[in-house]
Amino acid sequence: MATECPSEVIRSLVARIAHLADEGQIDDYVQLYTEDAVWEMKRAGPSVAIGPQIVEGRTAIAEGVRRRRADGIAGPGTATRHVSSCVSIAFDSEHSARVQSVWQFFVDTTTAPKLASMGTYRDVFQRVDGSWLLAKRSITTG
Repeated sequence: MATECPSEVIRSLVARIAHLADEGQIDDYVQLYTEDAVWEMKRAGPSVAIGPQIVEGRTAIAEGVRRRRADGIAGPGTATRHVSSCVSIAFDSEHSARVQSVWQFFVDTTTAPKLASMGTYRDVFQRVDGSWLLAKRSITTG
């Protein structure tokens, strides 16, 4: 079996996290994070339905997803979609990478899709037991 390119694995994870945020199971989504992961909304503009916050650990991250889904902000049935692009990866070691990407958040995707907000993800991925996982996500808008 050929060895997978770490850059492509990480690019795929950035996309998979977006897909699961929109239409996947919460348990599958949080399995892509390290146990002690940090999810941080650093700055939110008026077009973002959630305010600045720092959430630590898989359990708390899952609860945040449940809350956003219950509030109809994102997730299955909300006609919303996350799009990630312009993914740039810098490896600090064979077990750690800093990743920056641009995100866009669309609403009304089943009728008249409209860009509601956009910004930057600044991520840290770590290789844990042979798998790359998201250890920290800092989100800014604008």
